[in-house]
Amino acid sequence: MGYGIRLLVWGEFACFTRPEMKVERVSYDVMTPSAARGILESIHWKPSIVWKIDKIHVLNEIRFDNVRRNEVGSKIPTGNVRKAMKGEPTLLCQYASEDRQQRATLLLRNVAYVIVAHFEMTSKAGPQDSPEKHYAIFSRRARQGQCFQQPYFGCREFPAKFRLIEEDEPTPHSLHKGDKDLGWMLLDIDHEDGMNPRFFRATMKDGLIEVPPMERGLTVL
Repeated sequence: MGYGIRLLVWGEFACFTRPEMKVERVSYDVMTPSAARGILESIHWKPSIVWKIDKIHVLNEIRFDNVRRNEVGSKIPTGNVRKAMKGEPTLLCQYASEDRQQRATLLLRNVAYVIVAHFEMTSKAGPQDSPEKHYAIFSRRARQGQCFQQPYFGCREFPAKFRLIEEDEPTPHSLHKGDKDLGWMLLDIDHEDGMNPRFFRATMKDGLIEVPPMERGLTVL
């Protein structure tokens, strides 16, 4: 068990894309635990630690909006990348101007969340690694606004601002009251089990979502 942290994150736009929507992007109502983990990893991550999301506080009203964006219609095939890595002659490029298409996005506006999480040490931790060391690194970086890459809300075009909530500081007030069933939601990707997605039934009570631990090889009900 490592140290727990609370991180306030907010931004103008967010899109936590539902995987069942294949053609047009449609966001979940709130941030997914996997997106929250990605934000923490943007600030501090090493192979010796793994972030566990415990709770997500939804602070602002859930507001949707429609936009149309230019996107590329395809990706570079992984087979071409493997051939290039083996030194085989392969066309490894993509011309965005020739593969551009407009797609609709149902996104979220004016989002703000508090991520409650902790980290655990992994089997890759060496003698120089300790929970105190990584907690101090994360706290310092979060206080100073430092990150390895810009955190974002689902899409890189939607940057996330962040601030560490200190231990003696109260959690910001949520606008939500009562219970709300958010349906099935992506929990995270199990990287140690063939990149399989895991889902959970998300419910929000007074703006608080309790995140269950991810059981490898099992869907959490």
